[in-house]
Amino acid sequence: MTFASLGLIDALQSTLDTLGYKTPTPVQARAIPAVLAGRDLMAAAQTGTGKTAGFALPLLQRLTMEGPQVASNSVRVLVLVPTRELAEQVYESFCDYGSSLPLRMAVAYGGISINPQMMKLRKGLDVLVATPGRLLDLQSQNAVKFDQLQTLVLDEADRMLDLGFSRELDAIMATLPKRRQTLLFSATFSDAIRTLAKGLLNDPLSIEVSPRNTTVKSVKQWMIPVDKKRKAELFCHLLKKRRWGQVLVFVKTRKGVDELVDTLIAKGTKADAIHGDKPQPARLRALNSFKAGEIQILVATDVAARGLDIDDLPQVVNFDLPTVAEDYIHRIGRTGRAGATGEAISIVCADEVELLAAIEILTKNTLQRIEEPGFEAEHRVPVTNTAGQVLKKPKKLKKPKVFTNLVAKTPIKTKVKNPANNNGGRNAGNGKRKV
Repeated sequence: MTFASLGLIDALQSTLDTLGYKTPTPVQARAIPAVLAGRDLMAAAQTGTGKTAGFALPLLQRLTMEGPQVASNSVRVLVLVPTRELAEQVYESFCDYGSSLPLRMAVAYGGISINPQMMKLRKGLDVLVATPGRLLDLQSQNAVKFDQLQTLVLDEADRMLDLGFSRELDAIMATLPKRRQTLLFSATFSDAIRTLAKGLLNDPLSIEVSPRNTTVKSVKQWMIPVDKKRKAELFCHLLKKRRWGQVLVFVKTRKGVDELVDTLIAKGTKADAIHGDKPQPARLRALNSFKAGEIQILVATDVAARGLDIDDLPQVVNFDLPTVAEDYIHRIGRTGRAGATGEAISIVCADEVELLAAIEILTKNTLQRIEEPGFEAEHRVPVTNTAGQVLKKPKKLKKPKVFTNLVAKTPIKTKVKNPANNNGGRNAGNGKRKV
C-alpha cells in the first residue's frame, strides 16, 4: 500500500517523499480514507505509530480542495490537545505536511503572551492547534469565531475528556456548530471515556489497530525494587554503570523533579527539567537542548508523557510510577518510536505496589523484576500479577536484637524465649535470659 493509493493529492505525496515517508502505518491506512470521506472517527493506536499524520494529512487536503476562504478571526479546523508540548509538536507536524499548501496555521497555549496569537487570528486560520485554557481566553476576548468550523480534533482524547478538562471542554463545545466532523485520536480509551465520547460523535467509525491499552513490543520493560529513600542514589548508580546516553526521566511531583535535577547537576551530569511551574520559554529551551544532545538527562512530570517526539531516544526511566495507569503507556511510548527499539525501566518502592498492580492489569504484562546488587530493598516490594493480586505482602527486613555484655561492653546477638512457652509468661520477670 502507498500514500497515493489512499487518495492523497500530488502536493502532499511530494512532501511525504521529501520527509522520507514510504508507506502508511496501519492507523494511517485506515484513518486517512475515513477522514477524507468526512466520517466521524474514534481511533486508538499505540504511541509512535503515526496518529498525527492520520488526521493531519487528510484534513490538509480537504482544506485545500474545499472552500470557502476563511474569514477574519475564524477557524476551519480546530485541534485541541492537553499540553503545551503536544500543541507545539502537532502544530509543527501540520506545518511540515502542509509546507507546499496555501494554508494559514497557528498554535495557541498558555504561559506566553496572548497578543501574537490574537494577531494571527485576525487574518483567519485554516488550522488552529490549541490547549483548552488558552482557547477559552481567546474566546473571552472575542478573538476567535467558529462559524466556519468544519472539523474538531481531540488529540490524546482520553486525557482531553478526563475530569481535569471536562469543564473547559463543556464551555468550548457549547460554542461550536453542531454540524461538524469530530475526530478522536489517542493511544488509550477507557470504557468510561468511550461512553462519554459517543455523545460527541455522529455515527463514528471505530479504529483499533492494536489491542487496547497495549505497549509497544519494541520497548523492553523491566523494574528494579528499591527503598524510596535510595531511588536517586540508584538512578545515579545505573546511569554510570550502564553507561546510559540520553535518558528521559519521569518523576511524580514538581518538587521531586527539581530535587533530582539538583542531585544530577551536583554530580556533574548535564540535566534540565520540564514541569508545570516552569515558564513556557524555559520548558521549550530544556526540550530543544535535550533534542540537540546538549543535555544528557531530561527530568519531567507527566506534562511530558504526551507530546514529546524525540528521535532515537534509547531509555525512559520511571523514577516514580504514574498515579494513572494509562500514563505509563504514554510515558514509555517516548522510546521505541517509528519502529526503533528502546528500554523502559521503572524504579519501584513498596509504597507503589498498588500503582504497579494497576499498570500490570492494564497492560496485561507482569514487569520483570531485576534486583540491583547493593540496593536490595529493606521494605520488600510485594510480588504482583496481571490479575491484580498481591502474592506476597511487603515485609521490612528485621535486624536481630542486640544486647550489651556489661563486662566486655561488646554487643552480642540474643534470641529471646517465646513467652508463650514460658508458663504463660508467669516467669517473664525473673531477670534471667537464655543466651
